[in-house]
Amino acid sequence: MAATAQNSEAPLRGGPEKKDEDSEETEYSPFYGIDKGAVLQEARCFNDPQIDARKCQQVITKLLYLLSQGESFTKKEASEVFFSVTKLFQNKDTNLRRMVYLCIKDICPSADEVIIVTSSLMKDMNSKTDLYRSNSVRVLCNIIDSQLLMQIERYLKQAIVDKSPVVASAALVSALHLLVNNTEIVKRWINEIQEAAQNKNNMVQFHAVALLHALRANDRLAISKLVSSLTKASVKSPLAQCLLVRYVAQVIADSQPGANGEARPFYDFLESCLRHKAEMVIFEAARAICNLKDVTARELTPAITVLQLFLSSSKPVLRFAAVRTLNKVAMTHPLAVTNCNIDMESLIADQNRSIATLAITTLLKTGNEASVEKLLKQIGSFMSDIADDFKIVVVEAIRSLCLKFPQKHRALMNFLSNVLREEGGFEYKKAIVNSILVLIQDIPDAKESGLSHLCEFIEDCEFTYLSTQILHVLGKEAPKTREPSKYIRYIYNRIILENATVRAAAVSSLANFGAQVPALRPRVITLLQRALLDNDDEVRDRATLYLAQLGGTAGGPGAISAQPDVSLSALEKQLAEYLAGPTDRPFDMSTVPKRATEMRAPTTRGGLPTSTSAATTSTGGAAPTSAVKKATTEEYLELIKSIPQLAALGDVFKSAEPVRLTEEDTEYAIFCVKHVFESHIVLQFNCTNTISEQVLEGVSVAVDLAEAEEFEEEATVPLDVMPVNGVGHTFTVLRRPPGSYALGKFVSILKFRVKEIDPSTGEAEEDGYDDEYQLEELEVTPADYVKPIVVTNFRKSWEELPAENERTDEYGLGPRDGLQETVETVMSTLGMQPCEGTEAVPPNARSHTVLLAGLFVGYQQVLVRMSFGMDAGGSVTMKLVVRGETGEAAEAVHSIIQSA
Repeated sequence: MAATAQNSEAPLRGGPEKKDEDSEETEYSPFYGIDKGAVLQEARCFNDPQIDARKCQQVITKLLYLLSQGESFTKKEASEVFFSVTKLFQNKDTNLRRMVYLCIKDICPSADEVIIVTSSLMKDMNSKTDLYRSNSVRVLCNIIDSQLLMQIERYLKQAIVDKSPVVASAALVSALHLLVNNTEIVKRWINEIQEAAQNKNNMVQFHAVALLHALRANDRLAISKLVSSLTKASVKSPLAQCLLVRYVAQVIADSQPGANGEARPFYDFLESCLRHKAEMVIFEAARAICNLKDVTARELTPAITVLQLFLSSSKPVLRFAAVRTLNKVAMTHPLAVTNCNIDMESLIADQNRSIATLAITTLLKTGNEASVEKLLKQIGSFMSDIADDFKIVVVEAIRSLCLKFPQKHRALMNFLSNVLREEGGFEYKKAIVNSILVLIQDIPDAKESGLSHLCEFIEDCEFTYLSTQILHVLGKEAPKTREPSKYIRYIYNRIILENATVRAAAVSSLANFGAQVPALRPRVITLLQRALLDNDDEVRDRATLYLAQLGGTAGGPGAISAQPDVSLSALEKQLAEYLAGPTDRPFDMSTVPKRATEMRAPTTRGGLPTSTSAATTSTGGAAPTSAVKKATTEEYLELIKSIPQLAALGDVFKSAEPVRLTEEDTEYAIFCVKHVFESHIVLQFNCTNTISEQVLEGVSVAVDLAEAEEFEEEATVPLDVMPVNGVGHTFTVLRRPPGSYALGKFVSILKFRVKEIDPSTGEAEEDGYDDEYQLEELEVTPADYVKPIVVTNFRKSWEELPAENERTDEYGLGPRDGLQETVETVMSTLGMQPCEGTEAVPPNARSHTVLLAGLFVGYQQVLVRMSFGMDAGGSVTMKLVVRGETGEAAEAVHSIIQSA
């Protein structure tokens, strides 16, 4: 059957293009030119008085081949073949009997025909030959119905505890298949299955454990009890142990972490599996620990240690498994993987390019600033040897590394520009261009070099989409550079040499130079006049419009780069609703919410960008998370701007992450988002009603400010109706003293009026009653008043801040497990952005310095130097040095630490 993958239309097995007169005669595939009618004709040999076992095997093989290729038999043809095959039970040839079993199982006889072969299969179940017994069990369980199953139930129960491993495994696997339609019958075999789970044979134990779990698949408590009993029992089979590790991981995922830092249930079992004799069990346990939800550095340590040993294994499969798992861990816990960097550096030269690629991308996520150039040289040696999919992974890792170490942007940008000029597909080139665009946006010092690299790329770019995207960015960013005139040549070349789509984009890009740089306007007008003779309507129309605007008509130069002052997403939504409904009234633009501009502080000393989008974390998977957060924040800002009471409060400084205030299984799902303003905090409550039989009206949240005396409730924006399985919003506005960092805890109560739904009409009743629901406690922390910013040159920015605004103090932090944990705790308390990769503490270090940058409410920039030291007893002291634009901002950082 090894040749079943051979195309039946292809006559040759070997190389058909080689023609050697001295070579042996060409060998033909046995399935070449096979025809169903001819095979059915050959099947008559099953009825011969003297059965030729070898010939019958060949015919059955052809029948099975036809079935595997999707050939369908009519009911008459299937019946004739089935009856003919049953006669072969008379023959004692072992190989033929195995083929008969396969044929009966694949033809799937009807209920009327099953009875004919059942007696023969029952006879084989009681045979002394294990091969007959195991195969007959498999076939019988595949073709019989529930009634016949009850008749042979006794035999199957005996087979499960049979001394022969082949028979026992066959019965257990058959029971797994029967479980789908005959659950109650299989449950009666539980005692025999549990006995099989203690079998010394590895495969029997593996199948028994799988069946025990399948019987309890829909009962969490039963699975937990099963796992508890199996972890205490002696499961010797490595395969069964791997299954048990997976079931333990499932139980841990469904349970809540222990209170007060207690260990997770069954975590000790996973840790003990890391010392198992079998490599497959060790890896399965390590992977399960790494995939735990909210896993801590302490829990990861033993798994990382084991995976580090696998990195130096002589077996490629172990090296690949280890480096792939570490690569995933590095996305969320890069610091935990740093100890493996030396071992992964040796894998860069691995013959398996998949291993080498995973190793280099992991190093890019966990490496330090000093190793960047070395890593780039090693990457360049094999980039041309790997597929585009792997190249995209490498490019994304380089982008994350550049955001982590902004000072290395020149080396990383040069690398991206070099690979951009090499051969590659669209997705690969798109990933590189997008990475360069992200670096241009988030690292101001990289803007001019990035734009120059993109200009060189569009000189020989074969992808229209990328060319138009780059031209748009050039028109938006290049006029703001020191020498905007040097980019005009590249753009005008596109008007001469490219297709109509790119030419139109180049005209728009060129017009932006004329609008934003008055000194270049005469030259731009001359170039646009040449585009008036273009053979494409779009290009000519754009050139005509822009020439008129640059000449002072049609809105003037300011109209070229003007942005609409309304939210485009809201405009699109309202236009769609307007077109969908029958109405004669004109569309009213005044009803569209205004565009929520991205919150930026003025550019401060050292050219510091304060965009919230630049506050990207240092992990490899940060880019997608940041994008999601930014989109969510924009929706919140649009919502606030559309409510007059909230829009009057001014600009939002920071929006916190949503916090759940109800348990998951309650009838109401309430989340709270804190919006910080100059002198207010707005609590936005996202409300969802999960009970379709009730309507909740007049929804609001009352806040008890007994433990937050600095706050004063100023206003409430109620929700008319809480939507069923949708999201509605109610707001509570709290005033605080301007410039203060007021803290406190709130007890919130959800208030609403309940109206029942009349089942007969499906409408809410007129009468209702008032009700309320206690929510979880909500807290305003110091970190709510500060947001992270990216600093490209910390030392320069530090020196440019006034020295008189520096505040220094020392703090005793008490006994700690390690410096890394201490650093992470203090960073989360301050909520500021780590700079230059200093958040990573070297292994076994006794001292470390962390650099942080942040922006306090009121757009007051602060920079922080934290120096940690650990004595022999494990006690940690911290020296905190803060500089700010004002002394009050620097003191605020110290007050955060003191209050924490």
